[in-house]
Amino acid sequence: MKDAKEIRAALAEARTLLFVPGNRPDRFDKAAASGADAVVLDLEDAVPPAQKPAAREAVKAAWERLAELPLPIVVRVNAMASGDELVHDLRALSGLKPPAAVMLPKAERGEHVGRVLTVLPEAPIVPLIETAAALQGLDGVASAEGVVRLAIGHLDFMADTGMSWSEGEPELAPLRFAVSVATRIAHLAPAVDGVTVQTDDEPRLRDDVLRAKRFGFGGKLCIHPKQVAVVHAALAPSEEEVAWARRVVEADAAAGGNAVKVDGRMVDAPVVATARHILARAAR
Repeated sequence: MKDAKEIRAALAEARTLLFVPGNRPDRFDKAAASGADAVVLDLEDAVPPAQKPAAREAVKAAWERLAELPLPIVVRVNAMASGDELVHDLRALSGLKPPAAVMLPKAERGEHVGRVLTVLPEAPIVPLIETAAALQGLDGVASAEGVVRLAIGHLDFMADTGMSWSEGEPELAPLRFAVSVATRIAHLAPAVDGVTVQTDDEPRLRDDVLRAKRFGFGGKLCIHPKQVAVVHAALAPSEEEVAWARRVVEADAAAGGNAVKVDGRMVDAPVVATARHILARAAR
């Protein structure tokens, strides 16, 4: 990735963002070779407090090599509430070229994003919506300068709110709906859903991705390389969806602006837009 503009464009299209602990530089290249669309070097939850300085140094030491790879490298910094930890993170990232993309945990207001930009003015930013306050301040976060797309940290959200979940996570539907709407209003790239912690349960992972897809999300946070291919396959349009989309687009073109039916249903502008979106996804 050569510059912030290129990084931003690639990050906006990423379907999988794979976490790797910042204190495990031996795993950096493995993560980059996993097939994930983006790698997230984690300085926050995956790193014990005593090892955070070493993790920052490991990221800096590997940056020149990682920045040459054809995928965006994101750094998850510590949250605003961490105080000096975030200050040290941003200071460590400030000299990196090209600039690091930043994943900002517990982003609750637009000012939190602005805090990152004061040190890293070119950084593409992915705020994590993972507290009740973040949900309340969602529009301000989504519309903040530098934001590429939103991501959900649903495990932290549930811990913050004291919620518990049942099969299919219906309790989190309002959160996903709100993030999807805020994404559209702010003209951001499709949002990124939270992790699936069951790394050996492909059916569960596939169901989680399909649910995110129904909410209009376009990506998924991953915690293990073997999740990447499953997520890509689940996000891709099915053969039936692609065939339907082609019929809609072809029928619309042949109708020359007149009303037309496809498979017994009237086709209007929103249906055609949906069909074109499916074909665009399939082309990737």
